[in-house]
Order: sequence, then C-alpha cells, then structure tokens
Amino acid sequence: MPTKRIVLAAIAAFSMALPAGFATAQDKLDVVATTGMIGDAARQVGGDLVEVRTLMGPGVDPHAYRQTRSDIVAMAQADAVLWHGLYLEAQMEDFLRELEQDGNVTAVAEGLPRNMLIGHDDYDDKYDPHVWMNPNLWTQVVLNVRDALIAAQPENEEIFRANTDAHTGELRELANYTTGVLSSVPPEARVLLTAHDAFNYFGSAYGFEVMGIQGISTESEAGLNRISELVDMLVERDIGAVFVESSVSDRNVRALIEGAAAAGQEVVIGGELFSDAMGADGTYEGTYLGMIDHNATVIAGALGGDVPDQGMQGLLN
Repeated sequence: MPTKRIVLAAIAAFSMALPAGFATAQDKLDVVATTGMIGDAARQVGGDLVEVRTLMGPGVDPHAYRQTRSDIVAMAQADAVLWHGLYLEAQMEDFLRELEQDGNVTAVAEGLPRNMLIGHDDYDDKYDPHVWMNPNLWTQVVLNVRDALIAAQPENEEIFRANTDAHTGELRELANYTTGVLSSVPPEARVLLTAHDAFNYFGSAYGFEVMGIQGISTESEAGLNRISELVDMLVERDIGAVFVESSVSDRNVRALIEGAAAAGQEVVIGGELFSDAMGADGTYEGTYLGMIDHNATVIAGALGGDVPDQGMQGLLN
C-alpha cells in the first residue's frame, strides 16, 4: 500500500508533465445544471474547461422533481449552478432562490425578453417554460449560459465566447433544418397532439396547432371531459396520429386512442418525442441538437412530411 507522501508526489509529478493549458479535474469549473438541455449547453460552451453534473437525467420530469441530499451538496459546492427558471423546476424553486443569495447561481431562461415568451395557462404572472422547443429562442439561453460561465471563470472568457460562437452556428443549422422538414407537412395535417402542453413554442415557430391532454405542467390532471373533447376533435378533423413523450406517462394518450377507436376513428402513436428531457446519455438524441432533430423528423414524418433518413445529420437511431 503506497504511503500518502508517495501518492502526493506522484500526483505532483503527473501535473508537471501535463502540456501547457491542459485542464486537470481540479482545474475544471465545477458546474451543476438542473436539466439535460442546460447541461448540454454548458458542455458546449465550457468544453474541456468544465465538469458538468446534470441533476435530471433522461425520462425525468422537471415539473415534479425535488432535490435530493446529494443534489444539495453538489449545488452548494459547485462553482456555478445553472437552472432554467420560468417555474419549470417548480418543486425546487424556493431552494434555488435561496441558493442564489450565496453563490454563482443563474436562472438562464429568466432573462429572456417577455415579448418572446408565451403566457402560462394556469398562472397569470408566469410563462410557459418550454423555450428549448424553438432553437432560435434557445440560442438566447445559450448566451446566458456563456455569461454565467464567464462570471465564474473570467480568465477563460475568450474560450467560452469562441465555443459559444461555434455552437450557435450549429443551432442556426438546426433551425434551418427544422423549418425545412416541418414546412413539408401538408397544412391541414399540422396538428400536434401530445401528453402535455410542452410544444407551444414549437407550434408558434413552425405554424402547428398544438394541443396537450394536460396543461403546461405535468402536475395538472386531465379530466374525462378533456379527453372526450379531444376524441371529438380527432374524429371531426380526421387526425390519425398523436404522440407520446419520453418523460410523461402515456396513459392519457392511450385512453385518447381507445376513445377515438370507439368512435370509429383509427389513431396511431406517431412516435415518442423528447419534451422535458433529452434522450439517453451518450447518444445523439442525448444532446440538444439530437433531441430537436429527432422531434422535428419524427413529427414531420408521421404527419406526411418529407424527411431524410435518420434526420439532419444521418445520426438518428
């Protein structure tokens, strides 16, 4: 068993042998992000200079998530904490507001101009938080992530700005792709019905009528009257596809399909969309680019649009 002195000496020797500018784990900026989308933005902006921990992984609903003890420790010790705001992390908001008083804690979507935001169905003084559904709007959030990292590590401002410029270029390409494939959907078919209202910014950006069985928050309940109304709409407008979400139970969607079948309307699941969480870690769909590429490609394909095989970059599973 090596002694502590030998171990420390080995670490010191290794550090001296590293090339100039190489960031060791201890040198890296310790960043905690609440959602996968924010975590991805931090990695894109920070590159090798950051170590990012995301609290909410694939399939996790941010509306209902409550911080764990390990989350509290991680946030208290982090160099920067990035959260969304706009009441997305509803169960964590009080804690995060308190944490803002003591450290570099930033609600990266709170600073968006109010004229770009959509009002919340359930709260007069709040807004729909799902801004990542519009890549052009999400670009503004990425800039806020950049500014938060610069505040935490100003000596690397030039690198953070260069990384941001590269990533916002990718976001422009994504916006061009999504606009193209979604415009190929026949106008009469541009109806997107999902488990909850996570796609209003999507609908506004691409000219789709968006309907959710639940409201903006998954905490709201879908009553029998709501499902009955949507069944009537599906039958009346001859809509043949609805969508499930990776972070929301498909129970209500399947009840809708069964109700439509009883009324003589065949409705299928057009695909699974990523709404409040990205895909699996380590996959293309586990990045923001892959998440939105997947959603646009699946929606357009299911509703009669012209889509390329495996999406924008040929990387979709």
